[in-house]
Amino acid sequence: MDFTIEVIVKIVMALGVAFIISFIATPVVKSFAVQVGAIDIPDAKRHIHKRPIPRMGGLAIFIGFLLSVLFFAEISTQVRGILIGAILIVVVGAIDDVLNLNAWLKFGIQIIAAVIAVLSGVIINVVSNPLLITSQQAATIGALSVPVTIIWIVGVTNSVNLIDGLDGLACGVSAIASLTMLFVAMLVSDANSNVAIILACLCGACLGFIPYNLNPAKIFMGDTGALLLGYILSTVSVIGMFKFYAVITFVLPVLALAVPLSDTIFAFTRRILHGQSPFHADRGHFHHKLLDMGLSQKQAVAVLYAVSAIIGLSAVLLTSTGIVRIVVAAVAFAIAVSIWFFVFRHNNNIHLHHNNAPAQEAEKKEEPENEQT
Repeated sequence: MDFTIEVIVKIVMALGVAFIISFIATPVVKSFAVQVGAIDIPDAKRHIHKRPIPRMGGLAIFIGFLLSVLFFAEISTQVRGILIGAILIVVVGAIDDVLNLNAWLKFGIQIIAAVIAVLSGVIINVVSNPLLITSQQAATIGALSVPVTIIWIVGVTNSVNLIDGLDGLACGVSAIASLTMLFVAMLVSDANSNVAIILACLCGACLGFIPYNLNPAKIFMGDTGALLLGYILSTVSVIGMFKFYAVITFVLPVLALAVPLSDTIFAFTRRILHGQSPFHADRGHFHHKLLDMGLSQKQAVAVLYAVSAIIGLSAVLLTSTGIVRIVVAAVAFAIAVSIWFFVFRHNNNIHLHHNNAPAQEAEKKEEPENEQT
């Protein structure tokens, strides 16, 4: 479908309205979270923050997203199913942010939400052949379509939740992923403009919440937000990307969600090999490794933002041609260079500071003696 000026304006307005509503709603949700006891108490073993911080901020993201969708998107059967499943996810997430529900109970609710989406027509009917083993570009998967779709939705839903370990990380990565798929939807000629509008709503809602969530965070989005973002990204990717037969459209949602998906795969594998439940919390995530390397929270988040953006741009690159491809490649290179300077130059400064510390300490010890004499 060709994206006319009218459709592009609608996409921009959807993003803007979601941003404004989410931004305005977040302080209200913060006060509500304090009143109901949705407070994240730091655990010295895993948590990075040192003081209790309100959570349930995902409720503000949901309000911004939902109202913008109702204003601008076409509420088809598929979209209705996604919204019903999202409401279920948000309700359970909000309860969990207050009461800390059992992980397996939440997992079961995620499956129910995925089934609701599937029954509404959100389903992966074909799987592309990215390895090009045969001459066929794609194959219908028949009876496997339902379990494959449920696995994809539940997997992505959990993947976003698992990377929600640093201020602004999960929300920022989700914003980048939704923006990536939005650009792809606008570049793929057969894409549905309604999908682009929904992705714009999600991106705007994330951007409206991020100012409150960046380090030092004033509020966390909690499971209310993390599960919601994963659910929306997974379901919208099905109706927006997986329905095409081209090889690249099979790869695109995987690239857009590469950071949370890869972290989840490594986390589940690591825990199972150690004889633990795949939902057992630990300090083995990508962001923990970056912190262990000596990066600050802001640096670690910036690195993962950059990785998400570069991989996302590569997805856009696959669908673009001509000058667009050149611009996208240049932006990806600029991001890579910028993050290199941001992280490694700062690290060099830290090392210099540590190297000079003994001399500074010696000078401090000598000063009292000089004063006495």
